[in-house]
Amino acid sequence: MTKTRRSFLSSLTAVSAVAYAQRVVMSADPLSNHLTPAPIPSTDPPAQKSDLLFSCKYGMIKGQDLEKRLELSRTAGFDGVDFDDAASVTPDELRRAVESTGVFVHNVINHAHWKQRLTSPDKKERETAVSNVRHCMEVSHAAGGSAVLIVLGRATDGPEAGARAREEIQKLLPLAAKLGQRILFENVWNGMFYDPEGSRDQSVQPFSDYIDSFRSPWVGAYFDLGNHARYGDVATWIRHLGPRIVKLDIKGYSNEKADLNGVRKGFVDITDGDIDWESVRDALREIQFTGWVAAEVGGGDLSRLQVVLKQMKQALLG
Repeated sequence: MTKTRRSFLSSLTAVSAVAYAQRVVMSADPLSNHLTPAPIPSTDPPAQKSDLLFSCKYGMIKGQDLEKRLELSRTAGFDGVDFDDAASVTPDELRRAVESTGVFVHNVINHAHWKQRLTSPDKKERETAVSNVRHCMEVSHAAGGSAVLIVLGRATDGPEAGARAREEIQKLLPLAAKLGQRILFENVWNGMFYDPEGSRDQSVQPFSDYIDSFRSPWVGAYFDLGNHARYGDVATWIRHLGPRIVKLDIKGYSNEKADLNGVRKGFVDITDGDIDWESVRDALREIQFTGWVAAEVGGGDLSRLQVVLKQMKQALLG
């Protein structure tokens, strides 16, 4: 791995890691001896023109061929890809695709976190969920990424849901440290850490408390800027989470549309809706956020991807 590449990957996590380092209590479990491919040595990260790096979900890119889809993201102007189809590849397969295209894959997403949940009361299902996250970490490491995004589970798995997920994730922390992969929790509509029937000014405190409960630099937030615009002020949540935020998802949300058609009908394109993007930009500057932002909206061909990138920059750069 080149010095430039090492420095870049380190910089993406340095702010959050330093903030946690003084109060870390790491798991005492031995590191996994599971063999994984070495990360790719030759694909340099994109040059940063701002504090933000823009990516799209792999699933947004129209096409069938892995390498051609990665290349299309670059043609559209994205700095990299957030790979949300981990089940379809081995670590070596994605590594080879990244090597051959030169497209930077910065993150991998747990491919089955809604179906096989870390919160499940079924022990075998939780074991499968842990195996899925382990696979994602190995894929991300092989491709040169720095993290995996996971959905913890869902509140309907019972009052012990969060505790179950914590116990399973703690088993993965030694491997996360070994491979240099952050385990990032996305804020989603799963009923955890917010009240789906509650007010529109809810606090993000329960979510931040859960992250802090691990007392580990290897966990953090993959904060979705649009997912909880129905339940709290986005800028306020950003300021509260602060350095817990390692990466961002972006989408739009319209409370007006949700009021008319139902809350799940409120999701819209990034610059549609009623999220106050100016206040979001201010909050991100205040917490000194730098790094990756991934679009999570409807994708398509080259022209559609270019529209999405333009909207991302309009929202976050002004």
